[in-house]
Amino acid sequence: MPLQGQAFERGLSDFGAAGKRQPDGAPVDVELVLAVDVSWSMDRSEQEIQRDGYAAAFRDPKVQEAIMEGVNGRVAVTYVEWAGTVSQTVVVPWTLIDSKESADAFAYRLATELPDRERRTSISAAIDAIVPMFTGNGFEGLRRVIDISGDGPNNQGRMVTMARDAAVASGITINGLPLMTSDGGYSWGSIPDLDRYYSNCVIGGPRAFVIPVNDWSQFPEAVRRKLILELAGGWPVEQHLPGPVLRAQELPSADCLVGENMWMERQQRWMDDSR
Repeated sequence: MPLQGQAFERGLSDFGAAGKRQPDGAPVDVELVLAVDVSWSMDRSEQEIQRDGYAAAFRDPKVQEAIMEGVNGRVAVTYVEWAGTVSQTVVVPWTLIDSKESADAFAYRLATELPDRERRTSISAAIDAIVPMFTGNGFEGLRRVIDISGDGPNNQGRMVTMARDAAVASGITINGLPLMTSDGGYSWGSIPDLDRYYSNCVIGGPRAFVIPVNDWSQFPEAVRRKLILELAGGWPVEQHLPGPVLRAQELPSADCLVGENMWMERQQRWMDDSR
């Protein structure tokens, strides 16, 4: 089922300005897709931290100021949760945010939907499913951005670099929020240098960047900083934001097939154990 259809299946209805369909080509400063990992590697409380962090960010006066001070003074945003190759769900469909009221309404919708949990991690399938969402969405942005947060490398679907390169070729920038929150006790599917993996293998396009999260307590502030960078009409605001912001290709090379190789090794162990 199309992603937009899935959103309405989950019971979303009009809430203030958030659900209004815009005329084709309504000008906005950025068309932004928030793509959030809901794979089984994160428990329910961690998923709620993510959802609450985004909701709090859209209520933040600095984020709202960044939106309103853009060239057009408005942005279009949608919130998507993803996991494996067939697990992408729109939680909040394309929403015009052009005021404090519409930003608060977007935050409210995030806060009232319960997150799902799904199996596997396919960043590539998430990107491939999201790219067509920019076509015919009713908006015409100065920039198109996919913002991906996740706690592990791609381990299903086509190579993540192929999906990334196709998205970048169509004029989309991909930013990353790698969740390096395992406190040194890495579970299966996680890697210690996820920030390097995201910098080399996931993000791309003009001004692409990564903001690593090393502890869940950092998540709300990281989301706020990231949204200010993505939604602000001008990038100089970055110099006033503390903490690391890693640009594309800024870190040493990473193995972009590390997740797939880990999955194949796991499958082989299962086969050996069953003999």
